[in-house]
Amino acid sequence: MSRARSQSRERRTAVGERRAAVGQDRAKGVPRAVTVREVVLAGLPAVLTVVLLLMVTRPAYTQLLENDSGWSPYAYQGLVQDILGYQVARLDPQQPAADLPDVRERARSSAQNPGQFAALDKVESYGDARLEEVNRLLEQDTAESVAAAGAEAVALNSQANNYGQETGVEYFKAFSDMRSALIGTAVLTGLLSMLLTVRALWLWRSERERRSLREARQREALNLASHELRRPLQSLMLASDLMRHAETPEQRQHLLTLIEDSASQLASRADLSRLNDLYLDVTLKVTRTDLRPLVRRAAETGGRVTASVPDLPLLWPVDINRTRQVIENLVENALKYTDGPVQLTLNEQGGQPEIAVRDFGPGIAPELRERVFLAYERGPRGLTEGHGLGLSLVRRYARAHGGDVTLHTPEDGAGTVVRVRFGVPLIAEQVR
Repeated sequence: MSRARSQSRERRTAVGERRAAVGQDRAKGVPRAVTVREVVLAGLPAVLTVVLLLMVTRPAYTQLLENDSGWSPYAYQGLVQDILGYQVARLDPQQPAADLPDVRERARSSAQNPGQFAALDKVESYGDARLEEVNRLLEQDTAESVAAAGAEAVALNSQANNYGQETGVEYFKAFSDMRSALIGTAVLTGLLSMLLTVRALWLWRSERERRSLREARQREALNLASHELRRPLQSLMLASDLMRHAETPEQRQHLLTLIEDSASQLASRADLSRLNDLYLDVTLKVTRTDLRPLVRRAAETGGRVTASVPDLPLLWPVDINRTRQVIENLVENALKYTDGPVQLTLNEQGGQPEIAVRDFGPGIAPELRERVFLAYERGPRGLTEGHGLGLSLVRRYARAHGGDVTLHTPEDGAGTVVRVRFGVPLIAEQVR
């Protein structure tokens, strides 16, 4: 009883530590790196859109700057009109002589103001006509020089028209490229947004599947725990009932020992802080022990179960409680399928211990032998209904011990033999 109380205190301490750890994890919240990553991914489409827009609009913007977005041919056309008007006035006999200097000054003023001629250097590069030549010819102020200045102004205006046409073509090309780039940017950012949406949906689905798997594992652990608690509970209730009718001190002492053992098994199988280690990702508490008492215990109640063990101790590193559960499940399973005897044998095969349980029931077809080790799978209908968990747990414990469990047909063909062979435990805590 003192050992049971000690285990109970240890269990409460472990549960408290586990709750404290969970509370600390919740307080920590989402890791900073994860938060930064998700924020960056969420803002990535907007940042990429801005960057791409700057990249695709820059060529058109540069084109406007290089070609002078305020360029206009009107100054060149006005120069032609003023010079030709002066030329006509000189040739018109009806033109008042007093007005002729004003007309001449207007033409000269137009030619002597190069600031009004947009992109003059580029326009002059399109031909031989020059504004400076127009000024020189107007300064001579002869009929021939004025006519030559008019011709020079017309040629300069033609060069301006050519420049304007080529500039328009460049503008159109730049804006067409920008239009295509904007469409490409929209498609790219749309695809990126779609990929991020798909990623978010995938993460949500993965998290939901992980949660479902976690809940399924929790349910499986609880179902296995419930399955394994039945036997010590039944033994505890039976011993408690018999205790009321015990007549001798020896009987009471035997029943007290049975009650203490049942309580110890309950504590071992219902440790809420270790359900995962007990039933799912099994972690063993190994001690080197003689396997004979564990096998004999299954036949101590008498009845239909008989045990055969070697004369000499068979020592092996095992988890005593898990090995006891293996034997109990195999015996219980055998009793379900026959009302005849059940034979329990311990021997050594190839330097490794082996426990064999034989019943004389209807047997199991070869094609069903692997299925019965799956959780919730049942073999042929037995004398009593089961949950289909016992053999799956036996295999889990056997493989955790570095061994396995297999089903065989006896040589005489009657019933079924289940063999559990033990090896070197895979994940274990050494108990001294």
